[in-house]
Amino acid sequence: MNINFPFQFDKSGATATAATPKHIQDMIEELLFTSPGERVNLPDFGSGLMQLVFAPNSPELAAALQFTLQASLQRWLGDLIQVQTLQVTCEDSTLTIDLQYMLQKTNQSATVQFTRTV
Repeated sequence: MNINFPFQFDKSGATATAATPKHIQDMIEELLFTSPGERVNLPDFGSGLMQLVFAPNSPELAAALQFTLQASLQRWLGDLIQVQTLQVTCEDSTLTIDLQYMLQKTNQSATVQFTRTV
């Protein structure tokens, strides 16, 4: 059962579910925007992205974040996805994460982009 993220109810009042590709995209978003230590039972879960809100935006920050995100995606979602490309760019006060991945079960490729102003 693929529970929709964020948690919500469907029209019948049951827990809303999502198709597998959407569920995996939701899991990626959840991993990226969860800070390590935020989950009691999984203190290492997360990427640390949200801790960088007040950090100065620079190419060095983007490179460090790209390395950290690659490791987090491999550790927590490596059995579900294979990262094909991951690019973190910074321009002025905007941080952009472009991720292209392949679903392990179906070999279906997907692309997702997250943009954050820091």
